[in-house]
Amino acid sequence: MTYLIGFGLGLSLIAAIGAQNVFVLRQGIRREHVIAVVLVCALSDAVLIAAGTAGLGALIGAHPWVETVARAGGAVFLGVYAILAARRAWKGGDEGLEASQARGAGTTIWSVALTTFAITWLNPHVYLDTVVLLGSVAGTYGDEKWLFAFGAMTGSLVWFTVLGYGARLLSGVLASPRSWRILDGFVAVVMATLAVMLVLGI
Repeated sequence: MTYLIGFGLGLSLIAAIGAQNVFVLRQGIRREHVIAVVLVCALSDAVLIAAGTAGLGALIGAHPWVETVARAGGAVFLGVYAILAARRAWKGGDEGLEASQARGAGTTIWSVALTTFAITWLNPHVYLDTVVLLGSVAGTYGDEKWLFAFGAMTGSLVWFTVLGYGARLLSGVLASPRSWRILDGFVAVVMATLAVMLVLGI
């Protein structure tokens, strides 16, 4: 039961729309280095959940400046990514389905993995959800706290796998460059909104 509770809570927190999920969705639709994206996201969450379960959440709570620095860095990164997405949406390109069929067609696996890593670790909301919230809840389960944590980690892995590989079902809708420009416009709006929210402390 503890494992299932961890799985459910972890899944519900991670499934919320955010910068990380939008990026995974876009890479999944492009069919570009999806396994690398899924692994970086899931392993990052596993490390953060483990850290929170081990007590790091309480330490972060005692030093508010850590969150302030994380918010500033995250806002800058998301703002830059929003500008790049807006530029793609404005200028367009050859990102129709035909151009995106090949795996890794546009970028290398290392650049995609690095971007995924940055979007994950520069987002302070990730720390609040995994380290602070999940870590705190795990602590209430005493001897079974790691069972709870493992359930939350599994929820993360399942979510990113489904999101990354299930996104290709939208490939028919995104068969034209115009559709990709609309998607990138959506990505730009989400990233810019999240950047503003971080600056305002929302």
